[in-house]
Amino acid sequence: MKIVVCIKQVPDTTDIKVDPDTGALKRETAGTVMNPFDMYAVEEGLRLREKLGGTVTVLTMGPPMAKEMLKVTIGMGVDEAVLISDKKLAGSDTWATAYALSKACEKAGFDLLIFGKQAVDGDTAHVGPSTATYLKIPSLTWVKKIRESSDTEITVEKMMEDGVDVVKTKLPAAITVVKEINEPRLESLKGKMRAKKYEPAVWSLEDIGGDESMVGLKNSPTRVAKSWSATRQPGKAEMLSGENEQIADTLFAKIKELGFIK
Repeated sequence: MKIVVCIKQVPDTTDIKVDPDTGALKRETAGTVMNPFDMYAVEEGLRLREKLGGTVTVLTMGPPMAKEMLKVTIGMGVDEAVLISDKKLAGSDTWATAYALSKACEKAGFDLLIFGKQAVDGDTAHVGPSTATYLKIPSLTWVKKIRESSDTEITVEKMMEDGVDVVKTKLPAAITVVKEINEPRLESLKGKMRAKKYEPAVWSLEDIGGDESMVGLKNSPTRVAKSWSATRQPGKAEMLSGENEQIADTLFAKIKELGFIK
């Protein structure tokens, strides 16, 4: 089976800053990590390869610095890693990103595409299903378990609001996975040694046969009108003093006053 896993580099959520003048995320000052949900996608690809044979290729779209993230997946055990990087892609929204990924997936060749359910910086969950739409293949979202798989079809459990749906589809297809599906492995020593010397392939928009009129900020149909940093309102606190019994009586009276005790 030829498995392609699409991942994304996202800002480290422990170091997020917003430009107060423009409301835009200051990506240049934030650290970057692999989108957490994508770790589960990589792991599931590796497990399927161990069961069915074949190869796992990881794709990402981003700046040259994303190579380091790709090397992490090499350390985990994937076969190949590819970076789609081109200034013409800058500012692409989810729809334009999905278009570029679909062209890259066509170039790489695949039986199954795997995505994390969503990216933590956008939380739209658009890219996986949108990529499948461009490729005209089935997409199964919020997959928590792969029940059965072969070179020709796959049966999965999909998380739903009221339980779980069991769905089967023929390949090629795309799935998006949730964190309940597995426990991602760490990089192995052998994998780290390979990753140290590994140089991911870099594809431009021209390399993947992409149309410039379909990507980039000016060709993206969505716009971020405004974003801002969350603010915390100072809380109101009252300090109680006195003997323990007196404090307990006062606290009980206040709780009762608030209606928590009748």
